[in-house]
Amino acid sequence: MGEGGKPSLYTIPAHRAFADALAAGLIRRFGGEAMGLARGLVLLPNNRAKRALTDAFVRASGGGLLLPRLVAIGDPSLDEAAGAAIDPADALEPVPPAVVPMQRRMILARLVSEERMRAGQAVDAAEAVRLAGELARTLDQLLVEEVDPRKLRELELTQELSDHWQKALSLFGTVLDRWPEELARLKRIDLANRRSRLLRRLADQWRQASPSGFVCAAGITDGAPAVAGLMRCVSELPQGMVVLADLALEMDEHEWLALGPHDPDPVTGLRRRSIETHPQFHLKLLLERMSVNRGEFTLWREGGGHDATIARGRAIANALAPAEFTGKWTTLDADQRRLAGIVAAELATPAEEAQAIALALREVLETEGKTAALVTPDRALARRVAAHLDRWEIEIDDTAGRPLSILPSGTLLTALAEAAVQRFAPLALLALLKHPLVRFGDARTAWLDGARSLDRVLRGPRPAAGLAGIDVHLADAPDREAKRRAEAAIWWPEARAVLAPIEALFAGGAQPLPLMVAALRETAQALCGDALWSGTAGRAAAELLAELEAQAGSGPALVEPESLAPLLKTLMDEVAVRPPQGGHPRLAIYGLIEARLQTADLMILGGLNEGIWPGQPAPDPWLAPRIRSELGLPGLERRVGISAHDLAGALGAPAALLTRARRDAKSPAIASRFWLRLQALAGERFDRAVMLEGWTRALDDPGEHVPETQPAPSPPAEQRPRRIAVTDVDRLKADPYAFYAKRILRLMPLDPVDADPSAAWRGSAVHEVLEMWAREDQCDPAKLHARALTMLADAHPLMQALWQPRLMEAIDWIVEETARHVADGRTLVAVEQDGKCEIAGVELTGKFDRVDRLPAGGLAIIDYKTGKPPSAAAVMEGYSLQLGLLGLIAERGGFADAKGRADAFEYWSLSRKNGKFGYIESPVDPEGKRNRIVTADFTTVAARNFTEAVREWLTGDAPFTAKLHPEYAPYADYDQLMRRDEWYGRERG
Repeated sequence: MGEGGKPSLYTIPAHRAFADALAAGLIRRFGGEAMGLARGLVLLPNNRAKRALTDAFVRASGGGLLLPRLVAIGDPSLDEAAGAAIDPADALEPVPPAVVPMQRRMILARLVSEERMRAGQAVDAAEAVRLAGELARTLDQLLVEEVDPRKLRELELTQELSDHWQKALSLFGTVLDRWPEELARLKRIDLANRRSRLLRRLADQWRQASPSGFVCAAGITDGAPAVAGLMRCVSELPQGMVVLADLALEMDEHEWLALGPHDPDPVTGLRRRSIETHPQFHLKLLLERMSVNRGEFTLWREGGGHDATIARGRAIANALAPAEFTGKWTTLDADQRRLAGIVAAELATPAEEAQAIALALREVLETEGKTAALVTPDRALARRVAAHLDRWEIEIDDTAGRPLSILPSGTLLTALAEAAVQRFAPLALLALLKHPLVRFGDARTAWLDGARSLDRVLRGPRPAAGLAGIDVHLADAPDREAKRRAEAAIWWPEARAVLAPIEALFAGGAQPLPLMVAALRETAQALCGDALWSGTAGRAAAELLAELEAQAGSGPALVEPESLAPLLKTLMDEVAVRPPQGGHPRLAIYGLIEARLQTADLMILGGLNEGIWPGQPAPDPWLAPRIRSELGLPGLERRVGISAHDLAGALGAPAALLTRARRDAKSPAIASRFWLRLQALAGERFDRAVMLEGWTRALDDPGEHVPETQPAPSPPAEQRPRRIAVTDVDRLKADPYAFYAKRILRLMPLDPVDADPSAAWRGSAVHEVLEMWAREDQCDPAKLHARALTMLADAHPLMQALWQPRLMEAIDWIVEETARHVADGRTLVAVEQDGKCEIAGVELTGKFDRVDRLPAGGLAIIDYKTGKPPSAAAVMEGYSLQLGLLGLIAERGGFADAKGRADAFEYWSLSRKNGKFGYIESPVDPEGKRNRIVTADFTTVAARNFTEAVREWLTGDAPFTAKLHPEYAPYADYDQLMRRDEWYGRERG
């Protein structure tokens, strides 16, 4: 209690370090006696403030000190324990225990699910848990503001609301009607209600009997009625005092009154809108509820402060004034608009912004004893800055933490749930098996070898679903992966045995959530061992799963497997994992809550874009803004005002740096309203960190860009192959470098995992069907249709939906065409047969699709095409001579069952032409018409072209030039290897 019976009320301005000033003042007042401080109690907003004040006491004492008891009571998010200091175990009238938060979440999720089901709007368990979280937050606000939920029934606004809000309000009210019954059954109360009761009981006790030591409520901004009542009580205690951070004592009275909250108009009954976005609004609300006046506060005298920032504080207050009072800016003197000690850096991208912040933090370390801190609500920016600093081996703590969902233990659990629900589709399966926590330790190397072998085998279209589908795929993998298939087949049973139990459970459909969580936990344990639960993230994951498994029975009765992964992610997103202390002693990264009461020589305020600082107000899915206003709940924009107060407090440091990026990952970004106000107020005096911006750009500037030249390797003759397939001849001539990469470097392109069915895959499938039809069914017209349908039965769903109708029409055409040829005297000689012959000192190999014997005795070389056949123009230019080269091998006796003169060359295409699927086209003509090669000369032309290519690149010394004839080199398998984009278009400049 102050002099004359007045309450003891103080404020510490932003230009003085709050924690240091508070510690110095308490030591001066109560540190004279040996136990003077130890008998005291300091009420603080959160645990971070407790640590800040502890550090400040250590700095102020310079040695050993018995500290007062520090209790966190005022965290706005209600996630701090009230503490044993205000909830003694031997209380005469104990406050009932609070319901366990996870149990409450599960019960509310069940109630939401049941009520939505009755309304004909069923939701899955994941959505029910998400909505339950939003409902719990809204319910907490009602309890904190001490608004009776029954007041919802008294509102007469339903006719003014849209249909959506009426339904949401009705559902909300119904759930709230059932919730008290659940609490009564559990003999529990809500945590927010319990905190209010404890605080009110404590205030009553102190009014009856003052504590023996001092009591100080410091830095609390929570305007809840119970908190305000306790603070009023503290201010009236004989040794009590309330100390607020940066209360605007110098603000014009008209501005102060304009902030609100306002009384209803006596005539209309309407309230004037409060300015909740102002940085002082929440403090004014707290003062209103404490029933004290701003004029009753005095400046806390202790603490040195930064005199140079006093004028800056006035300028910042002017910059953040309510909109109706910003007109005074034009009348302010230059000194009143100067933001001395504040510089701004505007970067191009978030990556550049992080780079600039890391450079600024690194520069601080050059001055002995100097400190710096980054304050930002953007956790992605914080992670980037920490990564940049790691480049200089500087470890920095992000005290706001990171969500469990993005840390290894969290991603493992979601990866396992997603893989199981996708029935172990290749991408999800491999992501799980290669997770860094799986088989962590000595066994990981052997495990990764097996997983990589499986990766190679699974490349291409997706196999059949489930672990059994992987079994079949390993048995039927292409021959080119025989080695990898054998390795994977040896390793796969170990992985399969671990995953089989959860697959069996998920195959049973909807299950009780505790059963699913237990299966997830057991499988994760089998995959990772104790590594999954180690470290801060592992412990957080273990606690979350244990709590969820224990309380899941209170939630929805049955949960679909598809809901487990999003349900877990929703819960893990809300778990902040903070690192163990041990980062650099002079650098720190803070979130907005963690930054309160903190200070440093340089405060860097990062991410000053709209939607980040201030953040986009999260909408309330349950109560319309008009309903919230009528109930007296905080407006959604109140967080904007609190963010503004956090900004003003951070700008009280000796030096401050503001940063923003002009665009985010998707689009241009809009500067924060705070940035724009400061810029507008300062005008030309809004100093830019020009040197820092330049350093940021220069750090990653590669200097002059010298593009790579067109590659043209020329290996010695002994390294050039003496064997070539007919399918590689075009590659050799059109893109020699691609041939060099494939045949000499032996670099083979890999198909993507879980790839869409490509043209090559469709061609291989059709070739296999037609081969089996010829070999096993002797081209029986009645059996081809059935074979094609059998092949498609296990095909990719996309292929079944889009390609099957076209393929079946083309299959019918092949049956008709084969029957017509048989009637004309043509007979099938052989299908899918390899052959070879030597030409110009090089062995030419090839495999035909089909060869028929013509009535005159000659051979017809047939190639099946699922797409469009090569053009006649390409053949005339010396490309697409595959049929001619196969005919050449046949004429030279290179095929065991197909020898003789080649008299016909045909492409049987299954693509569409003239309104139907299936047609025959030939690259030659008996008389050379239509700009085609004469049929009788085709093998001779093919031999001549082949000989020229061989003498130039295989037996000669010509370089393997990249994209020599790009018009005939359509494939891009080796474009990245040859760095095509760097030189293409300049190679002949």
